Amino acid sequence: MDCTPIFRNALKASTDLRIQSVEKINSVLALLADETEKNSAYIIAENQKDLSRMDENDPRYDRLKLTGPRIQNIAADIRNVAGLKSPVGEIIYEYKKPNGLLITKARVPFGVIGVIYEARPNVTFDVFSLCLKSGNACILKGGSDAIYSNEAIVGVIKKVLSDSGLNQDIISLLPTGREETAQLLNARGFVDLIIPRGSQKLIDFVRQNASIPVIETGAGICHTYFDEYGDAEMGRIVINNAKTRRVSVCNALECLIIHEKRLDDLPYLVGLCKDKDVIIYADEKAYEALNGNYPAKLLEKADSNSFGTEFLAYKMAIKTTSSIEEALDHIACYGTKHSEAIISENEKRIETFAQLVDASSVYLNTSTAFTDGAEFGLGSEIGISTQKLHARGPMALEALTTFKWIIKGNGQIRS
Repeated sequence: MDCTPIFRNALKASTDLRIQSVEKINSVLALLADETEKNSAYIIAENQKDLSRMDENDPRYDRLKLTGPRIQNIAADIRNVAGLKSPVGEIIYEYKKPNGLLITKARVPFGVIGVIYEARPNVTFDVFSLCLKSGNACILKGGSDAIYSNEAIVGVIKKVLSDSGLNQDIISLLPTGREETAQLLNARGFVDLIIPRGSQKLIDFVRQNASIPVIETGAGICHTYFDEYGDAEMGRIVINNAKTRRVSVCNALECLIIHEKRLDDLPYLVGLCKDKDVIIYADEKAYEALNGNYPAKLLEKADSNSFGTEFLAYKMAIKTTSSIEEALDHIACYGTKHSEAIISENEKRIETFAQLVDASSVYLNTSTAFTDGAEFGLGSEIGISTQKLHARGPMALEALTTFKWIIKGNGQIRS
């Protein structure tokens, strides 16, 4: 399928969107939240068609699944976005020259944003609401696993746009084929930015094949380092929460690093994890500490594949280190610059960790589960950026804008 007409229409829609008032945008989002709730049964029925084609034990199943409460939460998130201050038009910098020339730097929308994602139908709502609020049109390329869900959701959104008198091409959903993906990745002149959300494989593919700017998001190989001076009770609670709260999300704990002087506490630290049947892949020292103190059926020896793996399941690796420096080296080698945590009562160790670990979000005596746009007070997010240019960490409204320089004068010329 030739996607050029879709790209051209999206570009035209992005231009039309620039003249809409904040009040108009907010009213559209409010209507969408209402219509999402009204169409909950229809969306869930279409989602069930997708779920019926996926194994319930697949780590993606939970991400794909929509329920009544989840749709209510989605509607609430849309209303939250409507209530956020729009970044568009914000003056970032202002300078008046002696000759009267006024130079300002103002936030503006990117224009058209392409998002490629896998089995996450809630992303369809998140992307649209954030793009609309920030003045951008969006072109979505969802995975075949969620095709029925995405078509239903986009249908509801397009009806809301039409009923509100806005261009329906503000949102477009591409077919799920590879040919359409290739066209989107090379839609120079139409699409300003590509954001992939999903597995490391997907992110790598997009980065390697796109000819337009890409912001990497998603892959989260998150560590928690339990320091020599860590509080065992705190560590036990935080480790369990970070690992088991929701295993299929990118902020979930995948590797526990423990100082060798605290190995005697390891059975207690992971004690709550056995209640959720978490399989542990332990290095030699950690295995010795857990052998006989953790269910044998859930304990395995770590191998070369245990570290640097995003399990997205009830699985966790454990690495033993002799120092905070060694822990930091391990994170630098295997982490994805997403979210990293330390549990320690030593302020010097905490300060060292915060300064030296290279991650978008650094946690000091708390769970990595908080890496989330809503938890950070940003409203919904379009993803977690793991790179350093333009955006880093949870990406919300401000991250979906760029800027332009506006120079106002009354006939000045340069000598």
